[in-house]
Amino acid sequence: MRNPFVSGPIWLYTYLFRGTPLLIQLYIIYYGVAQIPGIQETFWWTIFREPFYPALLAFTLNTAAYTTEILRGAIVATPNGEIEAAKAYGMNWLLRMRRIILPNAARRAVQAYSNEVIFMLHASAIASVVTIIDLTGAARNIYSRFYAPFEAFIFVALLYMVLTFILVFAFRKLENYLLRHQRPAGS
Repeated sequence: MRNPFVSGPIWLYTYLFRGTPLLIQLYIIYYGVAQIPGIQETFWWTIFREPFYPALLAFTLNTAAYTTEILRGAIVATPNGEIEAAKAYGMNWLLRMRRIILPNAARRAVQAYSNEVIFMLHASAIASVVTIIDLTGAARNIYSRFYAPFEAFIFVALLYMVLTFILVFAFRKLENYLLRHQRPAGS
């Protein structure tokens, strides 16, 4: 049931974006778009000349590649017994996906996806290399203005830790919600 015209480009996309560093992807998108002939005469230039949008595009393409693999792995990990039971019950492919495979895959994928979200939070620190003032860029500005590297970078590290703990807490709540059917009765 695999279609090479669909699975081939998806495989190539995930292979390219998972196989190259995010920083290189950011550089290629930020500096490379300006090198496309004629781009500066189109409406795209008004979007891509600001560093925010190339950074957003690089982060989105990168995390989408990892998320694709996380979801693919969770779908492939569906036990054959569940699929065979759904077929025996008379469910077509779409109904099996909607009622059996995707809900179970979401439960399996939530832990890995939480790691990807936390990774992207931490990776946002490299946005400062294309002149976006993020937390790291702000700390660098404080360091250059007041010569206070420890205070600035320790504060930024603590902010990242707090944001990470908030994300971990939120994903743990989501995971508990999705796996509530596995808890013993009465707890």
